[in-house]
Amino acid sequence: MDDQAQTDMASSLKTAVSEILSVINQEREREIITRRFGLFDRRETLEQIGELLGITRERVRQLEKAILTRLKTSAEAGKIPALHDVERTLIRDLSANGRIGRITEVTNRLVDGQGTPHSRSHIAFVGELSPRLVIITENDNYHHAIAIAEHGDEKSYRGRIDDVVKTIKKHAQPLSLTDLDAQLNHEHPSHVAAHASASKLLAHLDDTWGLAKWPTVNPKNIRDKIYVILAANGKPMHFSDIASAIKDSDFKRKDVTTQAIHNELIKDKRFVLIGRGIYALDSWGFAKGTVSDIIVDVLKQAGQPLHRDEIVKRVLESRQVKETTILLNLQSKPEFKRVAKATYELANK
Repeated sequence: MDDQAQTDMASSLKTAVSEILSVINQEREREIITRRFGLFDRRETLEQIGELLGITRERVRQLEKAILTRLKTSAEAGKIPALHDVERTLIRDLSANGRIGRITEVTNRLVDGQGTPHSRSHIAFVGELSPRLVIITENDNYHHAIAIAEHGDEKSYRGRIDDVVKTIKKHAQPLSLTDLDAQLNHEHPSHVAAHASASKLLAHLDDTWGLAKWPTVNPKNIRDKIYVILAANGKPMHFSDIASAIKDSDFKRKDVTTQAIHNELIKDKRFVLIGRGIYALDSWGFAKGTVSDIIVDVLKQAGQPLHRDEIVKRVLESRQVKETTILLNLQSKPEFKRVAKATYELANK
């Protein structure tokens, strides 16, 4: 939405909240609702409100439930006109974005781009009362989300979210959105992405989804980010290029120094130095060690003397160095012995 549309939505939300609260006659009941939903300040617990009003936690819970029931009845009867304008905007947005969305993401799109606590609270409050919307309550598995009631209640939405999680767990590795959609029964890939976004157990990088604990889709430290960059590139990179790629990425906290990148590359065994400042993933088969170490391995595996051109060829398969560097090691290191013209074997075989 453009800035004016976001401003209009913010205004509509405030109007709807004011109109809803005006339906509540008793001041104490308005106090309970505004504090429980954090409409004007931070959200408070049943205990905190009970202490403020001098009643028990259980009594606050009972009053909240009764008030919400009355408000929902009024909303269904069309007695809160301002609610319908906001409701219509929310449903239009959710329809275009997979039918379900995290409260933070919906708020960012519709209101202010920042997802302020008050804006989030207002949208959640409207969703709680609207007969055409469903709220997915936040817990350890699910983000606080809002969805279109026409396509299911909270239980059915949670079931579809769980199906996405189960599919990824069964596959045991990240899946592209296209592959994930092919294994699930949704009308459109956007519906899969929207449901996956509502799960706290999942994370994604670009269009690839996996478990939040997997660093390939949810890199949390510099080493994980380096790994993702190298894996995505598919070939060795200089440490300065890796640093630049991280700065240009969509990672959170991506402002890292080139020196920090180099330090982490040196420490982690997943990364292999194969040239001057050039690193590869160990899973790609590149050998570790000095150039002379690689030559030793090449000759050991051959089990016979090799021509220098063949040695150079085999070393370059696992290291990115100059041919002159390989030849210099052959000629100057005591580990190697020339046995014929341009032909070498191990000195201590």
